[in-house]
Amino acid sequence: MAILKILQYPDERLHTIAKPLPAVTAATRNLIRDMAETMYAAPGVGLAATQVDVHEQLIVIDISETRDQLMVFINPEIIASSGEIEREEGCLSVPGVYEKVCRAERVTVNALDAHGKPFTLEMDGLQATCVQHEIDHLKGKVFVEYLSLLKQSRLRAKIKKHRRETL
Repeated sequence: MAILKILQYPDERLHTIAKPLPAVTAATRNLIRDMAETMYAAPGVGLAATQVDVHEQLIVIDISETRDQLMVFINPEIIASSGEIEREEGCLSVPGVYEKVCRAERVTVNALDAHGKPFTLEMDGLQATCVQHEIDHLKGKVFVEYLSLLKQSRLRAKIKKHRRETL
């Protein structure tokens, strides 16, 4: 297993739209293990393949306190949503930034598991927020793009300044 490099906003590769995985292979299962290890080490609760510069529709999530309930979603698709909730979000690709984002409160997702078996899952709360956030990554969208243009501009300036200071 290996810790993968997480792309940092505003890296343009974060805007690449991921392609569906045609089959679950040994390479896919290796990527799942590496992504899980990367997510846990970061530490985070979700990671999309796009964030590690692999543009395939694959996400891993674990919102458990014990960090032992890994969920894998291959080719995920939200087929139903309801309600609305505003929750503070962060992102491994935008470290140190936490902002409130409005999303569906409940979602139903179709996907394949780590063995290629199809499943449907109804989610709410943090789990629903997390899966929506990660699916956005697969569509080339970063959560800060839900913010006002002014906030986005300030954020980009803050990130550029931080990078200059750390070089």
